[in-house]
Amino acid sequence: MKQTGFISVEHEPGDPPIEAGTDWAAVEALTDEEIEAAVADDPDAAPVPVYATPGLTYVPNVKRLRERLGLTQEAFAATYRIPVGTLRDWEQRRKFPDAPARAYLTVIASNPEAVAGMLGEAA
Repeated sequence: MKQTGFISVEHEPGDPPIEAGTDWAAVEALTDEEIEAAVADDPDAAPVPVYATPGLTYVPNVKRLRERLGLTQEAFAATYRIPVGTLRDWEQRRKFPDAPARAYLTVIASNPEAVAGMLGEAA
């Protein structure tokens, strides 16, 4: 019996991404509430819990965080003392934050006003 629904693809490192028809702009635009609603409707749609999966590393979505705070790249970089070039590299996925930077971004995400306040006092 012939199986259907399976696709075999050969893809080598460095090859251009495979076009799958995913509307990544729509995916990136999802709010946390929309993601939670989708998971409630279909538990199989839940994101992989990276923090609980050995071998996977959580990488904060820096652009989404910055946009949620309503800051430009320059303002975010200045407020949180991150070189603007580094911030751009993270947002454009040319580079990924290392472990201390991921921890710092997580703290910013949890209480941005407190972090900004502490850094302002230390200036």
